[in-house]
Formats: sequence, C-alpha cells, structure tokens
Amino acid sequence: MTKNNTLQLQDFLPYLLNRAAEATSLDFQKTYKDRYGMLRTEWRVLYHLGRYGDLTAKQICTMADLHKTKVSRAVLALERQRFLVRTEVPTDRRNELLSLTKQGVSAFDDLQEEATRYHNSLMATFTADEQAILQKCLRQIAKFS
Repeated sequence: MTKNNTLQLQDFLPYLLNRAAEATSLDFQKTYKDRYGMLRTEWRVLYHLGRYGDLTAKQICTMADLHKTKVSRAVLALERQRFLVRTEVPTDRRNELLSLTKQGVSAFDDLQEEATRYHNSLMATFTADEQAILQKCLRQIAKFS
C-alpha cells in the first residue's frame, strides 16, 4: 500500500539522472556507431586521445573513470580499426603509449563536431539561465559521486 507522501520513482533524482543520461547517451550513440562502428567505451577512449593527446590506458581509466578491462577492450577494437597505435614506453615496458592515427584523428574531428552539434541542440531547449543552472547543479552532484 502506498501513501500520498511516498516518494515516486519518477521523481527520485538518481532515477531521473540515470534516465536522462541513458536517453541522451543512446541517442548520440547512433552517430558514432553508425559512422564508425564504435561502442560507447571506444568513443570515450577515442575522445580522450583526441582531446588530450597521447596517453596510457591507465591514464584514460583515471580520466574517464572507466574500468581497465573496458579500456583494454576498447583499445584493442580501436587498434583493429586502425584508429590508434601503441608504442612501448622505454622507461616502463609495462606501459604503452596510445596515439591516434591519421584515421583516428579524422574520426575524432568528425565526432567532436557532431558532439558539439548534439550538445547545442540539447541545450537549445533551455534558456541561458536554465543552462547555467543545469550545468552548475550537475557539476555539483557529480563532485559528490
């Protein structure tokens, strides 16, 4: 039996955040999956390399908050697609430096443009004040995770 003052799932903030994140992520996923056959983690690895330059898988795990197994699989897939290459780190042979190939840079540039368009179309549904509040609130929540 429910009471009128019982929290409704559709009003529960973690549920709303999850639904919003999943809906927007799946919508944008169509772009990188259709164009390049990428999965979500592959897109995130490609993005970090394109945005920040050569990195190790461990650095990507930390920066993107991804598990090392997922990053390892994404790196392998991106390497097979010739989007990245690995270079042994001379000072630490346990690590490899990951670098985008010319093809990887091209895919990154294309997807970054699409991501910017997608972001702008989502934000266009809000006023400038709402955009600022939304981003401030989401950043505030994210820092407590």
